[in-house]
Amino acid sequence: MAEHLASIFGTEKDRVNCPFYFKIGACRHGDRCSRLHTKPSISPTLLLSNMYQRPDMITPGVDAQGHTIDPRTIQRHFEEFYEDLFEELSKYGEMESLNVCDNLADHMVGNVYVQFREEEHAANALRNLTGRFYAGRPIIVDFSPVTDFREATCRQYEENTCNRGGYCNFMHLKRISRELRHQLFGRYRRRRSRSRSRSRSPYRHRSHEERSHGGRGSGRKYDERDHYHESRSQRHKSVSPGRRRGRSRSRSPVRGDSEERRAKIEQWNREREQQQENASEVNDDGNNDNGYSGHMQNGDPYYGYQQGYKY
Repeated sequence: MAEHLASIFGTEKDRVNCPFYFKIGACRHGDRCSRLHTKPSISPTLLLSNMYQRPDMITPGVDAQGHTIDPRTIQRHFEEFYEDLFEELSKYGEMESLNVCDNLADHMVGNVYVQFREEEHAANALRNLTGRFYAGRPIIVDFSPVTDFREATCRQYEENTCNRGGYCNFMHLKRISRELRHQLFGRYRRRRSRSRSRSRSPYRHRSHEERSHGGRGSGRKYDERDHYHESRSQRHKSVSPGRRRGRSRSRSPVRGDSEERRAKIEQWNREREQQQENASEVNDDGNNDNGYSGHMQNGDPYYGYQQGYKY
């Protein structure tokens, strides 16, 4: 049962918690909603409710006096607000994203969502922004349950095909120019790249020294790996010839023994031939009827060894 409730939490099947509040941090029913709006006690995302006041608040493209506003003027007004707010929020920590809603419904108009990299940064911003004013209006700030803006934004709006317009229940996020985004968020990338370069510099310096001494690694893993390969190659280069030399040294007595054995065998053969000649002379004289020759063949202690040894 608990697993089932956890799997449907924040979805349309959840009859207790409001799915819209869980996805976008706001609900058009407000406090009159039949489902619960559970506010998180801590979150990396902050909601600044109704903070951005667009110049065409009453009628899109028309100011309060009824004059038509150039879209470039509206975009310039928004980017000035965006940059001003970004500079203020960056004092409290590094931000992942800063999103401003372009919706016209009361519960979403002018909402600003800022997502920090760390929850502690968001808590610090919450403490410092509470009770402050912007453009003569109080800042209403609170933690938001929104962590994935892909689920909160209107995909049809991104494709310019949303039929609900500004009263859509999903976020219509205003866009800033690519140059401004690179200017604001690029500082974080440059800062992280510098921190990575500083953290890598000792390894790079050490790898340079190791390369000057024949090493190849640029870090502890590479050092250990290179030490393994180098030691292994040294074993192949230094130990293997030693082993070969060791085998040659161990074989040299064998070759010496074989030469001595051959010399002995040749000596035995000459003695045997001499004995056979003597035996044949005895047979010719009739003193021995092949007994001596047979005695030498059967009684010679080296006869079997001579017959079995091959060289």
